Amino acid sequence: MPDWLRQVTARLHALVDSGGLWLGLGVSVGLAVVSLAIAAAVVVSWPLDRFKPGASHTFLASHPAPLRVLAHVGKNLAGLVLVLLGLVMALPGVPGQGILTMIIGLTLVDFPGKLGLERRLVGRPFVLRQLNALRARFKRAPLVFD
Repeated sequence: MPDWLRQVTARLHALVDSGGLWLGLGVSVGLAVVSLAIAAAVVVSWPLDRFKPGASHTFLASHPAPLRVLAHVGKNLAGLVLVLLGLVMALPGVPGQGILTMIIGLTLVDFPGKLGLERRLVGRPFVLRQLNALRARFKRAPLVFD
């Protein structure tokens, strides 16, 4: 066993022995709740034609350039954090909506071919139903896909 893994295992064992299991569980549940709240806010804020072909949405177009650059960096960082949290939540035994959180994180990150990937993921009937159910809970119109 590598030395770093042995150290991590020893620390986890000491944490569990000292009663830190409840702290770890609390942090895990807290992160799941926070990520779901962020994911819900992102889905609800999408315009209804977000995934419609040819729809163009310029991020903060009316704001000054320095604010737009800062907002783009923040948006991409938030997306990356959501993708990573989604990966963790997709593991067995970790609470949270991992796949949904990863999809929402991907919609925030800018990269080539993003729209095609988004349309393939969101276009799945189960995913689209879940997203529209969340939007309906906040009295928002369903997403227009085609």
